[in-house]
Amino acid sequence: MILAGDIGGTKTVLGLFRQRRGKLESIRESSYASKRFPSFLAILGEFLDDDERRIEAASVGVAGPVVNGRSQVVNLPWPVDARTIARRLALDHAHVINDVEANAWGIPEISRSKVVNLTPGLAGAPGHAALLSAGTGLGMAILWWDGERYRPSASEGGHQSFAPRTDLEIALLEFLRRRHGRVSIERVLAGPGLGAIYEFLVDREGKPPAGVRARRSGDPNARIAEAGLAGTDPVARKALEIFVTVYGSVAGDLALAAHATAGVWIGGGIAPKILPAIRRAGAFVRAFRDKGRLAPFVGRIPVRVILEPRTALIGAAACAVHRPVPLHGRTHAPRKKKG
Repeated sequence: MILAGDIGGTKTVLGLFRQRRGKLESIRESSYASKRFPSFLAILGEFLDDDERRIEAASVGVAGPVVNGRSQVVNLPWPVDARTIARRLALDHAHVINDVEANAWGIPEISRSKVVNLTPGLAGAPGHAALLSAGTGLGMAILWWDGERYRPSASEGGHQSFAPRTDLEIALLEFLRRRHGRVSIERVLAGPGLGAIYEFLVDREGKPPAGVRARRSGDPNARIAEAGLAGTDPVARKALEIFVTVYGSVAGDLALAAHATAGVWIGGGIAPKILPAIRRAGAFVRAFRDKGRLAPFVGRIPVRVILEPRTALIGAAACAVHRPVPLHGRTHAPRKKKG
């Protein structure tokens, strides 16, 4: 019996899984408003209340960097610690991993019906893969192929410097540099990135937007995406086009860095919402392949969008099954086998 978790600043999802015939099977899952609880252990206690099943392994993905099995969740006052979880469950060890790494562990487990292939006809070649996820933040992970299975490795690659490719993107960099100094990729592709691109275009053209600013309610980035998809605001449509091409270009850069011959996966909450723009006229894939002398190499790499919202939770369960347990991470000496 595996306890899996997907912990974010807004909600925490916990689930119980088991393996049957080499596949993960969900037993039950529950979602909680993270900020209503004083600690992760409080959420865990509510989830396990009156459940007498013996937990044999545990792994949780966390929206934040993880160092030595401990993470301070972004936008939450409490940390998540592997040793504390292991003691609570009477386990030798528990895994606490970055949520993007959890997504990467989940890729081999999700149904193919929950995936959109942007490059039909390409199967990829044996080797490494990569994951790029834009949401509240921008996450990257490399899936190293060890000859038998993928071994995900988390990174903070979303904080690399933004590298513009066109005159318009250079002007966008200058606009954002005046605001932030150093401009990371995350400033463009995550959080308020779409809104920042929209404001840049409004400033550049020197005229008020057609309709997005007239609506004050709701998430401004969501309003811009909605107007851009519908074509009701030309500035929003242009902002969405820039967002998509930058997203594709960064995905191509990651493919090069990871030598991702098996494919690049696009995760996170933004891609499914703007999928029509990503697929429109192949702009994302063209930017992905625009790599000069390496264009033929990148052109053979498949690109897929993940639609399954539970990928991180499923991936946390997969991590509990497949990830090696570090000796320094144990809460006590391993149990000795009888006999």
